[in-house]
Amino acid sequence: KVYFLSVGQGDAELIETPRGRHILIDGGPDSSVLQKLNSILPFWENKIDVVILTHPEKDHMTGLLDVLKRYKVEYFLWSGVVKNDAENKKLSEELKAAKPKVVSLKAGDKVKVGNVLMDVLFPLENVSGKEIKNTSNNTCIVARLTYGRNSFLFSGDIDSKAETRLTKRMAQLGMAIEPLKSDVLKVAHHGSKYSTDNMFLAAVAPKIAVIEVGKNSYGHPTQEVLNRLKNFGINIKRTDTDGNIKILSDGNNIIVK
Repeated sequence: KVYFLSVGQGDAELIETPRGRHILIDGGPDSSVLQKLNSILPFWENKIDVVILTHPEKDHMTGLLDVLKRYKVEYFLWSGVVKNDAENKKLSEELKAAKPKVVSLKAGDKVKVGNVLMDVLFPLENVSGKEIKNTSNNTCIVARLTYGRNSFLFSGDIDSKAETRLTKRMAQLGMAIEPLKSDVLKVAHHGSKYSTDNMFLAAVAPKIAVIEVGKNSYGHPTQEVLNRLKNFGINIKRTDTDGNIKILSDGNNIIVK
């Protein structure tokens, strides 16, 4: 089960494996992620096995501060990039208090939870411990989840430049399987016109695209991105109009609720 949580203008995705283990990717812009998790997880559940922070920006990270207080987090995975602001200092404090196993990720790493596998595709370089101005474009974790024949691509907030780097890198690897092709695409950066270009969509070729977006002043999702998705015949789902989006997979088939 993959839940795309309606947390406003931000990202939060909860994955439940067939054996009942949980992976949370990002936590949205505020504590509303706790309400969403409480509506899905049983009241006695006090643990999240894996938390992945795609990049340390407020609309992806702030809710994780509350998650670390509320739940026992076994593993905290991120790029390890350094960002010196108040929110990231709070994150550092919460990680020290909660004491999860903290691991920095880069392209080529794999995260295996039961029979669910996530391949880390981006960032291409090891950025752990480095201070980089644009954490969205250059350091954002992009991961592809596979379960049986089904696949989900979580693209964080990467822009078209990062998409081009990623697409070219995957082509250079000459892998036997198509490394980006996925049934479901989490649309990057809430539907910004600077992401989700035609070359990237052709490489991913998703059947379903999910846009995580809330009330905002940026014009997200932009008409340009909506038009691109429609031109590819992709089924579009949005958290601002559809609320929580639940996608079920048995390894062969996908059902959207």
